Amino acid sequence: MTVHTKIPHGTTAWFEMVGTVMAEAARRAELPADLTVSLVERYTDGVVLADGLVQGIRFDLVGGKPSYRVGARADEQADVTIEVTAAVARELNALRSTDPRYRKVLDRFLGTGEMRMHGDISRLGDWLAMVHDPIVDRTG
Repeated sequence: MTVHTKIPHGTTAWFEMVGTVMAEAARRAELPADLTVSLVERYTDGVVLADGLVQGIRFDLVGGKPSYRVGARADEQADVTIEVTAAVARELNALRSTDPRYRKVLDRFLGTGEMRMHGDISRLGDWLAMVHDPIVDRTG
C-alpha cells in the first residue's frame, strides 16, 4: 500500500492534487478521441483565490485528453456543474466510497440543496468513480 502525504482539504495544493488524480485516471482510461466534456466544481462559500476565482476546480476532456485549472469563477458553468459548501465537501472527502454512510450523506446533501449537480456526470465516463478514494486517502 502506498502512503501519501495528507494535504489539507480545500487548499490550493489540495485542488492541485485532485486535478492531478483526475487527469491521471482519465489518461489511464484511454478515453475516446471524440470525447469532449467539462466539469466545474466550486464551493458556494469558498474563499477567493488568485484572479478572482473561488475554491474549486475546472476539469476538461477535449478530444479525450484531460486538463484542469485550480479555481472556478463564481458564475462558471460546464457540461457538469457541481456546487457544494466547503463543509459538505470536507465531510464527503472524509468518507471512502465503500463506507455505507457515503451514499446516505451524499443523498442527504443533494436533498437539502447544500450540494447541487447540473448535467449528466456519467458523460465523463466510468473512470471518475475511481478517483474518490485516492483523493480521500490524500486528504488531511
